[in-house]
Amino acid sequence: MERLRPLRWPLTVGLLLLTLIGGVLLWRPASPSAPPAAAVVVYTPTPRPTEVPLPTATPPPIVVYVSGAVVRPGVYALPAGARLADALAAAGGASPQADLEAINLARRLQDEEHVHIPRRGETPRPEPTPLPAGAAPSGSPGGKVNINTAGLAELDSLPGIGPGYAQRIIDYRQAHGPFSSIEEIQNVPGIGPATFARIRDLITVQ
Repeated sequence: MERLRPLRWPLTVGLLLLTLIGGVLLWRPASPSAPPAAAVVVYTPTPRPTEVPLPTATPPPIVVYVSGAVVRPGVYALPAGARLADALAAAGGASPQADLEAINLARRLQDEEHVHIPRRGETPRPEPTPLPAGAAPSGSPGGKVNINTAGLAELDSLPGIGPGYAQRIIDYRQAHGPFSSIEEIQNVPGIGPATFARIRDLITVQ
């Protein structure tokens, strides 16, 4: 038994060496950590504000005087760009005596215009010349007011003639036809020699 004791020391040493070698083989250096992935930034463009169209200005209405063979003669306000047919409709339509073939119902109207619907057998009045775009009515040659075609606003602009007398002139013209001379305006109730003296150089019948 004593002869076997010396063999224990080499065996123990061998076991220790095997354990040491196995530990070395199993040990691996830690691999360096990979750098963090770069963050992906998504660019979102700032939305542009929605453009709101500016409101367009509405042109003012026009005012016309409708007389002749209509149901309701009078002064009427119509939308800008109205046609003669619109004025006829505003006045209640044509009377049975109207001669609609003698006029142009599609004609565009002007502000302060006198629209006369002729009766059958009546000589139609000449239609006014259309104004260029943006032009204002001038009344008559020489800057005078034609009392046979002037509207309420034009007559009202005369000295001594207010809205009331202007309407009387229109009513007289409707009942008796166009004036044959400027002096005939004195036949209108309320317009005497004094008023005529103030407006005689400002009016015409042509």
